Amino acid sequence: MRRLILLACLAGPLAAQRFYVDDPLDKEPPPLSVGEILSRKLSDYYDLFSNQFGDVGERQPRSGTPIAAQGVNTLGEPMDGGWYQKRHYYRRMSREELMRGPGSENPPSTTGQWTIVAAKSEGVTPGFAIVDSEKRFYYVKFDPPSNPEMATAADSIGARFFYALGYHVPENYIVHFKAGQLQLGPGVQVEDATGRKRAMTNSDVTRLLAKVSVGPDGQYRATASRSVPGKPIGPPRYHGTRTDDPNDIVPHEHLRALRGLQVFCAWLDHDDSRAINNLDTVVTEDGVSYVRHYLLDFGSALGSATNRANSPRSGDYFFTWKSSAVQLLTLGAKPPYWAFARYPDHPSVGLFESKVFDPEKWVPEYPNPAFNNRLPDDDFWAAKQVMAFSDSDIDAVVSTGRLSDPKAAAYLAQCLRERRNKIGMAYFAKVLPFDRFRIQSGRLDWDDLSKQHGFGVVGNVHIQWSRFDNETGTRTPLPDAKGETVPQAAGYLAAELSAPSRPRQTVVVYLRQNGGGTSVVGVDRTW
Repeated sequence: MRRLILLACLAGPLAAQRFYVDDPLDKEPPPLSVGEILSRKLSDYYDLFSNQFGDVGERQPRSGTPIAAQGVNTLGEPMDGGWYQKRHYYRRMSREELMRGPGSENPPSTTGQWTIVAAKSEGVTPGFAIVDSEKRFYYVKFDPPSNPEMATAADSIGARFFYALGYHVPENYIVHFKAGQLQLGPGVQVEDATGRKRAMTNSDVTRLLAKVSVGPDGQYRATASRSVPGKPIGPPRYHGTRTDDPNDIVPHEHLRALRGLQVFCAWLDHDDSRAINNLDTVVTEDGVSYVRHYLLDFGSALGSATNRANSPRSGDYFFTWKSSAVQLLTLGAKPPYWAFARYPDHPSVGLFESKVFDPEKWVPEYPNPAFNNRLPDDDFWAAKQVMAFSDSDIDAVVSTGRLSDPKAAAYLAQCLRERRNKIGMAYFAKVLPFDRFRIQSGRLDWDDLSKQHGFGVVGNVHIQWSRFDNETGTRTPLPDAKGETVPQAAGYLAAELSAPSRPRQTVVVYLRQNGGGTSVVGVDRTW
């Protein structure tokens, strides 16, 4: 019964008691074992047009009470589970852990041959799938000839940032190899220019490698992305639920981990963050099979569009009626904000900048229902994690891109620092930027993240203490309680924090007092 209550809480509020004895939860309830789940495909064009011109997912209402984020515990935090794992902000990672990311122990073996088992020979940046001499499977992708190191660096850096931000991602390795290390496996097919499939030959491998850059030592640089654990069952969508997954009960457009993902994508300029670049797999742990959700393919981030430098319009939709009308009526005389960006000549970075970047204007290539449902507390949740990356943290992750030009690496890191600060300044202003509430020596304490990161101070904070009825949700003021000192009263308390400098913003912190002491069990924010 407790598990059913927990699952219902993930999907939305219940007309029952607010807190239970084990709140706040750190992990999602143990998953139900899934049955037979069939792999599904998602058309890239269908996804684009249905999101661009359709009405998918449940939208925020135009008026009235907004739809709060779901899939969170009583503190408003996503729990460890199939979508998300608390990492750098919650349990600070060392420099070595940041550089390691999802894994650094399993690069393709260099002691034997790599067997090509699938290939894509057409296009600007061809690639193939290999099995190394240890029988491990990898997807191998290259940089475009016009921008050596760009896409491979973005894949390596992007995977490590998103991992530290809490997402499930593949192990991405930058590798160097010579043509002689490759051998063609049996039965591999390729498509010709007309779309017809035929058997791949060694000549096809030679032609494929001729389309990518080779170093003076005869080695090719590439990304080797290790296949993720589990049985692949296709990409998740950014709206609705998967009907064949009994654990997938929260509409994806309301998951905080997906709403806040927009802020992370804006920071890294991952504008190709579409559903088809994600993957669900069925994994089995302790005899239970459940679905885990992965973010994939970060080659189109940090100034890269994978097969070329990114477009200067990155951070804007492909199309909107409003922007099209403005351009038509002004005959192009009113350029969009991104047209004023300037880029230095760093081919290994592509087109990435921080001066014109505006986190409140940035959007992916086309509308995303989860991103569009964001509320100020979703933005704050994401912004506090972005701000947790120090300058040296950023330098450490950027170094995993192995950019040979130190000036390019320094420029990329500087842009990330400046974009980080813009995100913090924008979203710490939307709510009272207080977090990590705790009890110390009988007093309620917290971190003022705006002050901590040098964005100014909120000013005087007023605290209104109340008894909290856990069954009815009513609050009864305690007029004699003053300041941060926690009143002594068995049961539950509520402390409403407000500041004259921000009259519409409050934070209500819920405390539980019992024989074990006083603990923080819940947080609500208003704006």
